[in-house]
Amino acid sequence: MADVASIAGVSKATVSRVLSGAPGVSAETRARISALAKELSYVVSPDASRLSRGATGRVAVVMPQTTTWYYGAVLCGILEVLQPEGLDTLVYQVAHDGESRRFFADLPAQRQVDAVIAVAFPVSDFERRQLDLLGVPVVVAGGSLLHHAYVRIDDVLAARQAVTHLIRAGHERIAMINSMVTDERPFAPPADRLRGYRSALDDAGLALDPELVIELPWSTTMGAQAMDRLLSLPRPPTAVFAFCDEIAVGALRSLRRAGIQVPRAMSVIGIDDHPLAELCDLTTVHQPVQMQGRRSAELALSLLGGAPVTEQHLTVPTHLVIRGTTAPAMSGED
Repeated sequence: MADVASIAGVSKATVSRVLSGAPGVSAETRARISALAKELSYVVSPDASRLSRGATGRVAVVMPQTTTWYYGAVLCGILEVLQPEGLDTLVYQVAHDGESRRFFADLPAQRQVDAVIAVAFPVSDFERRQLDLLGVPVVVAGGSLLHHAYVRIDDVLAARQAVTHLIRAGHERIAMINSMVTDERPFAPPADRLRGYRSALDDAGLALDPELVIELPWSTTMGAQAMDRLLSLPRPPTAVFAFCDEIAVGALRSLRRAGIQVPRAMSVIGIDDHPLAELCDLTTVHQPVQMQGRRSAELALSLLGGAPVTEQHLTVPTHLVIRGTTAPAMSGED
């Protein structure tokens, strides 16, 4: 801008007004400056323009992984909303504890975003404090985080919908395969779904057998590993509720290899309505994943706009989808 102003014999403020389309410059001067800017291939820096307005025009999306369907679907919903608004989306994959601590330690000092959307992300106390230091809106998709805005499902209800379906089909020995979390990095959905599983059993007057609850760290093979352990019990369950559909698909693999017929000898149900669920004919509880991404982005935009947002905590509905992996319990099985 200084070069254009020097050659044109005007101030940088005049050049700025011309290039931004502001009034107060004669037509002759405007034409001369525009021609010079074109000749010098000068364009206004988007970053500098945003900083001058006190905003970056960027939203950070933080997630523990980007390759699985759930996170990709949420991200797709977020981009559907942010891109038409001209906002850049910075995606940060924070896959393990060390990487997460470094990322959040540097975040306040490198404040380069106007808002943060955390997607189904277990956050430690230290990381929560770092988010608060940012001084920008924080929205959680697929979970909740203290006072921050969120969009999520009712995980207790979703688990109850799944387990109640199995109970109504006559099953009494119902197992749960759950994702393990730590006290240092709490994450609500596994704890809430376990609570929903327990409450559904309590309501039906069924005792909880601790050996039927298998909790393992998340992996692509944990469903198969957990199912192997359940099949090793002296009295295996007749039905299995999996934390999510991907875990349920892993459980189905072990059952197939063991020659156990589904659903005749074992019923299996998950949560999500993953695209694979329809392909595998898996009974599940549907949650609107992409919609959660859209709603979280809309919530972030509303908070950025500065207008009062009456509903910052959104819970979206879930519903049972019955397919071919659940059936009435075999008589005399339990």
